Amino acid sequence: MKSAVETLNPTRVRLTVEVPFEELKDSLDAAYKKINQQVTVKGFRKGKIPARVIDQRFGRGAVLEEAVNDALPKFYTDAVNEAELNVLGQPEVDITELKDGETLNFTAEVDVRPTIEIPDYSGIEVEVDAIEVSDEDVDKAVEQLRERFASTSPVERAAEDGDVVTIDLQAKVDGEILEDGVAEGVSYTIGSGELLDGIDDAVKGLEAGAEATFTSELKGGSAAGKEAEVTVKVTQVAARELPALDDEFAQLASEFDTFEELRADSRTRLENMKQYDQATQAQERVLEKLLEIVEVPVPEKLLEDEINTRKHNLEHHQLGQMGLDLAKYLEIQGKTEEEFETETKEAAVKGIKTQFVLDELVAKEKLNVNQEELTEHLVRRAASSGMSPDQFAQAVVQQNQVQLLVGEVARGKALALVVEASTVKDTNGEIVDLEDEEEDETAEASAEEAATEATEAAEEKNEA
Repeated sequence: MKSAVETLNPTRVRLTVEVPFEELKDSLDAAYKKINQQVTVKGFRKGKIPARVIDQRFGRGAVLEEAVNDALPKFYTDAVNEAELNVLGQPEVDITELKDGETLNFTAEVDVRPTIEIPDYSGIEVEVDAIEVSDEDVDKAVEQLRERFASTSPVERAAEDGDVVTIDLQAKVDGEILEDGVAEGVSYTIGSGELLDGIDDAVKGLEAGAEATFTSELKGGSAAGKEAEVTVKVTQVAARELPALDDEFAQLASEFDTFEELRADSRTRLENMKQYDQATQAQERVLEKLLEIVEVPVPEKLLEDEINTRKHNLEHHQLGQMGLDLAKYLEIQGKTEEEFETETKEAAVKGIKTQFVLDELVAKEKLNVNQEELTEHLVRRAASSGMSPDQFAQAVVQQNQVQLLVGEVARGKALALVVEASTVKDTNGEIVDLEDEEEDETAEASAEEAATEATEAAEEKNEA
């Protein structure tokens, strides 16, 4: 077999392959054997029909077609390996010549990973939010905790903001009661915004036993997105009582003995959260700067497939679970279809470029992933997917995605390496040190998250 490579553009090549006919022998034998098992000829036992009889009865062309279809993947793979190409997706194959007993010639056009030069990235500088926790922030966190420990007691008066009402609901569309539009004994806090638009105004001022009717757009169910006439009946009004902010509350709501200890712990928790947000912000902004200084050609077919994949996942998975279609989603978001198309393309381009650049860094810096790092990443991915680590690991193995997971970890390490070499300052002008042991774990975890988020949707196609 002889092969040659022609570069069509930075992301696409054409392979020209010439195969001597004798190299098709194994595939021809397999073709005769396969046809033997599929046909019957009077006077011959099944599977024992001579090749010359098959040629006479069914045509040599049918045998050649079967043999070529069997042999092409191997010859294509051999040509790719010989040329040391890093291909993306499936090739477009064209048989240019097939002479029985002489030769098989074909061409294969396929996308390839572009050659990327990583410049010196040590000069990257980014600014992130400073870690500042005010007394008001602590007050808000404590108040949210206090809300969780609120108690309720029935009252004989009209419902007010903040009250917890027990209600029965009935929804009609076009005068017909919906099968899934009836609910009884629903607990609702007035002002929480957790149910239908308009329900707060409808129930305020009602006492137990009273009812009201209002119009609202249904958010879910069989008639999601439609206007419904909703009847709400209040069966009980209960006032919420918040516990006093004292040592007794601290002992009830936490492991601390005093309220001041609880406040101090709340401040520490907020600082840790802001520290994680700051590290994540640093990863994202460093990544943006890195992509700005690296020239990355994007294969057109890969980009087209990536855009289609993102649209499909949004429409058939995310929006489907919410009971929305794309038109309704765009209306809620206040976006035109053109704006959606532009944003989707920009996100797809960024995802592809991110994977290309970080993969190049992994190779350049010779970064490896050990078992501990892979396990830690698996646990984080399992948590974000709502699965147990064992369930997630089993799914990864069954779907042959272990290498995809390894790639995510390696890219996270590559991005963390760039962040470490960059200058990160907060909005107060202070240098942010992400190299402390505790912060380093946070930084690397958020780097993996940033790298994974940017490349996740493109991953399967790039590895195809």
